[in-house]
Amino acid sequence: MLPINDAVAAILVYEDGRILMQLRDDRPDIWYPNHWGLFGGGVEVGESPEEALRRELYEELELVKQPTRPLAKFDFDLSPIGHGKAFRSYFEVQIDAADMNKICIHEGKEARLFEVREVLSEIRITPYDAFALKLFIDRINFRD
Repeated sequence: MLPINDAVAAILVYEDGRILMQLRDDRPDIWYPNHWGLFGGGVEVGESPEEALRRELYEELELVKQPTRPLAKFDFDLSPIGHGKAFRSYFEVQIDAADMNKICIHEGKEARLFEVREVLSEIRITPYDAFALKLFIDRINFRD
């Protein structure tokens, strides 16, 4: 079974409201190969989730950004099936045209901006990211 570790992910929101997502590589050694997902990755020992996210965004996209705001943290207890506990923290990160022009993709097969309506209805997304995106979209739709 693939390892389960603490991880972070960014909902990269472009200035027009579209969301930048990654088409994951088609490899058997990663979770949900060939699915669309959010950029991010594992938290290293001694890192805060925010530090891990900044590092991952730089490693994967050469993007230097601060998380705009936390969205959710999911805690997984997989002890009953022989794994420990892990979390996945999600952050909203605003990006603009200048950021998009600097991006250099180092991980995944492709990156693409998606309209919010496409995100949960037209593409195959990793399940944990789909749940975070649903929370994000619902928050946008029901803001006062």
